[in-house]
Amino acid sequence: MAVRRTGQTPARRRGFTLIELLVVIAIIAVLVGILLPSLGAARKEAQALKCAAQARSVAQGVAVYQSSYGVFPLSYAYAVDATAPVWDKNDQGLNDNGKPYIHWSYSLMADGDRIPGEAFKCPSAPSGGAPRTNPGDDAKNRESWQTTYSSVFEDWQAPRMAYTGNAAIFPRNKLALDGAQRRNIFVSDAAVTIPSKVILATEFLKELDWQVIASGNVSKSHRSINPFVGGSSGSDVYNEPDTGSTPRFFYPSESEILPQAQITANYFANTDATALNAVGRSHQGGDKRFGGTANFSFVDGHVERMTVLETVKKRLWGDKFYSLSGKNNKVADAGY
Repeated sequence: MAVRRTGQTPARRRGFTLIELLVVIAIIAVLVGILLPSLGAARKEAQALKCAAQARSVAQGVAVYQSSYGVFPLSYAYAVDATAPVWDKNDQGLNDNGKPYIHWSYSLMADGDRIPGEAFKCPSAPSGGAPRTNPGDDAKNRESWQTTYSSVFEDWQAPRMAYTGNAAIFPRNKLALDGAQRRNIFVSDAAVTIPSKVILATEFLKELDWQVIASGNVSKSHRSINPFVGGSSGSDVYNEPDTGSTPRFFYPSESEILPQAQITANYFANTDATALNAVGRSHQGGDKRFGGTANFSFVDGHVERMTVLETVKKRLWGDKFYSLSGKNNKVADAGY
């Protein structure tokens, strides 16, 4: 038979002292401090991978377009009027004709809905991408600085564009130029002999809420990136002579790729510097002075992440100015 003991009380649990609580809190704070950068880096990496997936979708859309038409799409064209996405070759001169732009993104979205407008966004970019030149009535498709645009029409273009094409592949609309020595021409898939080594598209530089790719208060998201300069004409590549056998076009020198801090608003209006400085630098990696890396899709459809300086060193924008007329479209390194 159990004996009942009297006069005893249960043992009292001992709580944490103030010092112990402070130690625990300090340890948690240290762990959070260690983990947060890793979590932040993981989040940025996830965004970069999502942007890469979007860039791959864009490249696939271009491939479908190519299979249908045998050429890469125009970077943009001026519409005949604001009623339909129709253009006339004879309207495609040097100056804006005050009509909506028909952008290459629309060429991929239309005709069977090959690719949705959301595919042109990147999650690490402000609002997903740069606004159209003429963004329409919806305020979410405009930036606060964007005060110059049409009040009566909007461009046939994805509402937000994080990506831009290689202008040597996506021709501008200068198809009928009076007095110029060259003009834009459509580029066939056969023109690019090593498609795995030529950039198709990349990301726009997002700084200053897209004002880097503006001219004044006008967004220039319809433009593709011109990676080359003429040996005689500089940025006026349409008046580059078509003579001789030596290359007429050149990659920029490495010194022309600017540190990110030196790139200012209205950069597209600066014709004295290479347009390659408008390529994105928002992902991890690369020299911190120059910013980070961007996703680059290639003509064969694969995507690589690297710095814009690497693309120049490796000559990944092509060995010819494919989208310009003329017999001598060879491209060489700076100082050939």
